[in-house]
Amino acid sequence: MTVKGPRGELNRSFTHMNMDLRKKGEKHIQVDVWFAKRKELACVRTVCSHIDNMIVGVTQGFCYKMRFVYSHFPINVTPNGNTVEIRNFLGEKRVRKVGLPEGVTYVRTADVKDQIELSGNDITAVSITAAKIQQATNIRKKDLRKFLDGIYVSEKGPIPME
Repeated sequence: MTVKGPRGELNRSFTHMNMDLRKKGEKHIQVDVWFAKRKELACVRTVCSHIDNMIVGVTQGFCYKMRFVYSHFPINVTPNGNTVEIRNFLGEKRVRKVGLPEGVTYVRTADVKDQIELSGNDITAVSITAAKIQQATNIRKKDLRKFLDGIYVSEKGPIPME
């Protein structure tokens, strides 16, 4: 399946599911499954949601806003080519690196302190990058009720149209 729009083009393969996809007119897609069991019927809705996300991605794009939370040691996050480096987390010297996939852009928000924005056309690439950044700041071997430091998703969704 290929979806083209003003922001670019997204491709996704649904060949692992036994179903027929047909274009009906300009704005409709028909998904057919015959003699399906319950799990195969659940795949129909999943495919429709993936196609909707692809359409929103090429028309509006997706944006995830992440905030830094720290009590004592300020977290430093800097882009370095196609990676994001997280430094001074809990005062540690270790540098955590998270790769930025192709199509995902990193922006440090100018008007809000300690906030970054990840944006792109593909919702899976943007959301997985946000999840990897959040998981890079997981706290181990400490009481999670006390140590709430980390980088967390504060807002997510399509980029608002002007």
